[in-house]
Amino acid sequence: MSEKNPTFVILGATGDLTRRLLFPAIYRLFVQREWTANQIVGYAMENWDRNRFLDHLKTNLKTFVSDFDEKTWQDLASRIQYQPGDLTAGSLKELQHYVKDDAIFYLGLPPQLFADAAQGLGQAHLNQPPDPNSFRRIVIEKPFGWDLQSAQALGRALSPWWQEDQVFRIDHFLGKDTVQNVLVFRFINRLLGSIWDSQHIAQVQITYAETLGLEGRWRYYDQAGALRDMLQNHLMQLFTLVAMEPPSEWDADILHNHKAEVLRAVRLILPEQVDDFAVAGQYTAGQVGGELVGGYTEEEGIKEDSRTETYAALKLYVDNWRWSGVPFYLRSGKRMARDYAEIGVQLKSVPDKLFGAGLSNWLVFRMKPDEAIDLVMWAKKPGMELSTEEVVLTAPYKKAGEEDYSAYEQLLLDVLKGDQSAFPRLDEVEQSWRIVDPVLEAWKGKKPEPYKAGSDGPLAQDRLMDGQLSWKPLGNPS
Repeated sequence: MSEKNPTFVILGATGDLTRRLLFPAIYRLFVQREWTANQIVGYAMENWDRNRFLDHLKTNLKTFVSDFDEKTWQDLASRIQYQPGDLTAGSLKELQHYVKDDAIFYLGLPPQLFADAAQGLGQAHLNQPPDPNSFRRIVIEKPFGWDLQSAQALGRALSPWWQEDQVFRIDHFLGKDTVQNVLVFRFINRLLGSIWDSQHIAQVQITYAETLGLEGRWRYYDQAGALRDMLQNHLMQLFTLVAMEPPSEWDADILHNHKAEVLRAVRLILPEQVDDFAVAGQYTAGQVGGELVGGYTEEEGIKEDSRTETYAALKLYVDNWRWSGVPFYLRSGKRMARDYAEIGVQLKSVPDKLFGAGLSNWLVFRMKPDEAIDLVMWAKKPGMELSTEEVVLTAPYKKAGEEDYSAYEQLLLDVLKGDQSAFPRLDEVEQSWRIVDPVLEAWKGKKPEPYKAGSDGPLAQDRLMDGQLSWKPLGNPS
């Protein structure tokens, strides 16, 4: 069997993630002939037959795929099977009828079931390939634990059955083209190498702002909050890409080693320092995009006394030679002024007496609403006076007509190839939790600071800024 044609088993195949994200990505890869999908097996608790499962998939594909084609669907459907069952080894053994050689098991399940599924597959002897030339892989969605202790427990539950090179922890942020371009842009363009350190960089800001509220995810979100949902995983991974040392070659283990090294070098936030390094906020009623919206505690399912943060910001320091003294700011929030995501790197200002105070450059990797790289420079204003004006040099990431892939499509191809470069390793996950655990502990029982829906976040975020530094306004190049 070709390495690109393993049996692909989806555990939790009738769930929300499969219908909204995973199967539309599979369909698009099939349309583009990137993956011929030799055999796909849906596995779930629902006691359905194959026809009902296919009807379920087709109905949802018509909703989530803009270019649905009946003939293409019939071709793909002929490769799809369905097997009902639970996560016990006895039930999972039924998958042996479909799984013979190479296989990938995708856990589209609630996170509390990851350990049971991994163990059940192992006990059913589905974790080990029949010969050295075959493979078995398991894909796990985030969150990878709820804190450091639970992340370590999940690692211990996996390790008797699955080796680290079999485990793919999928973080869809790392499949985004613009995110991957951070590494390419950093390490291929020599001019950046000489300024990528504390001598030249004043600060780094990583922002992910959403105008949306809970969108039906209240059961998960009210337990998780913004720090767990966004900063511990997505933004922490972006942070490592900015701060890591140049790898000697493009190799998954080398990349993971450098990322883990950055996380280990992050200064631990002591309990008495949390207010100086972290801010929690919760949105109240306000106006977003010209529409009046309610506050977080007015959302369906949320209690009036909820202390869940819908905005979180962290200040991190990396105590190594390259980044000594440079603050890294991570922030994410819901019901904010704009849908906007970026990595902003600010260079230090030129001497004040030259052309004016506070003139500095920004290098910005924009991720949404559009993907581009902005370089904020300064030039002379036209006219008789020797005065300056800001000039923004923008390079759109994609050109008209270029193929567009979703993050899930890219990451699925990486799983098929066995490339773990964009999948966090266990020690990265544990080190990320080491950083945020003291903050989560300090926030227990505390009410987050309110901020109006449609704003840039709580006023308390300003106390994190060092010296004369300030937050970039959402959506502005500088």
